[in-house]
Amino acid sequence: MWRAVAGSMIALAYNSGFGHLPSRTLRHLFLRLWLGRLGKRSGVQRGTRFLNGRKVHLGDRNVINFGTLIDGRRFTVTTGTDVSIGPEAAILTLGHDPQSPDFADKGGDVTIGDRVWIAYRAVILPGVTIGEGAVVAAGAVVSRDVAPYTIVAGNPAQPVGTRSRDLAYRLDYSPWLD
Repeated sequence: MWRAVAGSMIALAYNSGFGHLPSRTLRHLFLRLWLGRLGKRSGVQRGTRFLNGRKVHLGDRNVINFGTLIDGRRFTVTTGTDVSIGPEAAILTLGHDPQSPDFADKGGDVTIGDRVWIAYRAVILPGVTIGEGAVVAAGAVVSRDVAPYTIVAGNPAQPVGTRSRDLAYRLDYSPWLD
C-alpha cells in the first residue's frame, strides 16, 4: 500500500511541478531517478505526463514532445532507439474490459521499435507492439500490432503505406528552454 502512495506522490510531483520547469537539466535529473530507463540523449519536453514512471523504459535518442501521456501503471512501456513521439500523443497500458460485468481492468505492455514515428495526438492502446521504422499518423488510434516499416492512419488505425527501410537518421533534439 505504501508503495502505491509513494508512487502516486512522485507522479504528482513530476506531472504538476517538475514536468513543467523550463530547465531540461532538472527535469531529466528527476526522470533519471524515477523512470525505469531514460536513454542517452533522449529528450522529454515540458508537460509530458507519466503514470508510474518505474515501468517506462525510454531508449536512446528518443524525442518525447510536449503534452504526451505515457501510462506505466500496471504494465510496461518500452521504446527503442531514435523514436519520435509527437505532441499530445497517448500511450496507454491499462483500460477496462467492456464485457466485464464488474468493469475489470484489461491491459498489456506496449513495445515501440527503433526509429518509430508516432505523430500528433495519436493514441496507442494497451498490448500493442509497433514494429521498427513504422509510422503512426496524426490522430490514429492503434488497437493492434503494427508491422515494421508500415504507415498506419485512422480510427482504428489501418495500413496506408510503407516506409523506406533505408533509414539512417539519429535523433538529437534538445531545445534550450524545453
